[in-house]
Amino acid sequence: MLFGSQKILPAVKTGRELEKLLDSPYVYIVLLGGRLARLRPMIELAEKAGKKVLLHADLVDELKNDEYAAEYLCQAVRPAGLISTRSSVVQKAKQNKLIAVQRIFLIDSGALENSFALFEKVRPDYIEVLPGIVPSLIEEVKQRAGVPIIAGGFIRSAAEVNAALSAGAVAITTSRQELWDTGLGREQDG
Repeated sequence: MLFGSQKILPAVKTGRELEKLLDSPYVYIVLLGGRLARLRPMIELAEKAGKKVLLHADLVDELKNDEYAAEYLCQAVRPAGLISTRSSVVQKAKQNKLIAVQRIFLIDSGALENSFALFEKVRPDYIEVLPGIVPSLIEEVKQRAGVPIIAGGFIRSAAEVNAALSAGAVAITTSRQELWDTGLGREQDG
């Protein structure tokens, strides 16, 4: 698995939050957008500390969320990967040999079925399932899509982290710093 034994993917919004993780054992970090002009310097800072940044493309300020913006992010910002709800962005990440994460919101059965058709077409490297607190849906998406699952959204406790992982998620994303400090899955890649 790409993330190795890292089971928690800390998600940050600011440079200050990112700096807190530079000395941590976490290798992979999720950057929840930010100002376009600050992205490359933040990623360079993380890379100097041996970190790999997965950038949430949908949350980048001052940038339209389409395949042209994704191409710019891939070429100029150069994160380790892109996360997006848009299949065109995920496809562009794959074309540029970045980690491609398709984010889906499980709001009803229709959205779930539409997502399966999308996965067949796009074939992302990972699927991020939100909310990540429904183990039965994590199991179903993993089984039907055949793609590794990341769980995110509304995960508020170590028990919920463990439930998502037990249901088949390879990792969880969280901006809750108290979960970063639990020691769950903080081992570095070997």
